[in-house]
Amino acid sequence: VQLQASGGGLVQGGDSLRLSCSGSGLTLEGFGMGWFRQAPGKEREGVSSIRSSGGTTVYGDSVKGRFTISRDNAKDTVYLQMNSLKPEDTAVYYCAASKNIILSSLLRYPSYAYWGQGTQVTVSS
Repeated sequence: VQLQASGGGLVQGGDSLRLSCSGSGLTLEGFGMGWFRQAPGKEREGVSSIRSSGGTTVYGDSVKGRFTISRDNAKDTVYLQMNSLKPEDTAVYYCAASKNIILSSLLRYPSYAYWGQGTQVTVSS
């Protein structure tokens, strides 16, 4: 079971990126999905999460209003649209999957059983 995150890159402040996450060996439909990020020397931070139905989404305070999570179950892919990027958004971004995550734990990384390898996002000032 593997998750594949892609779409990272080097951009300037104010630019946009869209990250994608797909699964290998599992179908993402039925899984709650999360995006996390980790900058050097910092703890892994919950960025956003979406319930399996897509009906519930949550965001970390630092990205609210700028990032949007979505999923396309037909394509078995989860997206993170990142707008108005800031240098402090620079990090390795990971996607994660798990089932039966309670609402209060959607942004907690121990809640997730499966993780992708991460994709680097670098935002220059």
